[in-house]
Amino acid sequence: MTTVAKAGWSGVKNGRLLRQADGEFDILVTVDRNLSFQQRVIDFRLAVIVLKAPSNRLQDLLPLVPQVLDTVATIPLGSVVVIS
Repeated sequence: MTTVAKAGWSGVKNGRLLRQADGEFDILVTVDRNLSFQQRVIDFRLAVIVLKAPSNRLQDLLPLVPQVLDTVATIPLGSVVVIS
């Protein structure tokens, strides 16, 4: 597990980000609600979990963690799941 910043991918746009993560990670977790509309996730060997919260602050995202953990166990590659 890593973050975009730790991987040195800060500022990388969605298409390139998916290409870089493809094959290296199984799941990409993001708060970018547009990613799944702008990119064909099915073309990649990873799944995307989109977190939909009032903000990307930790206090707003923490309530989503149980559902994220459940989703991680079952999400198929090439799919997108929105958790709110």
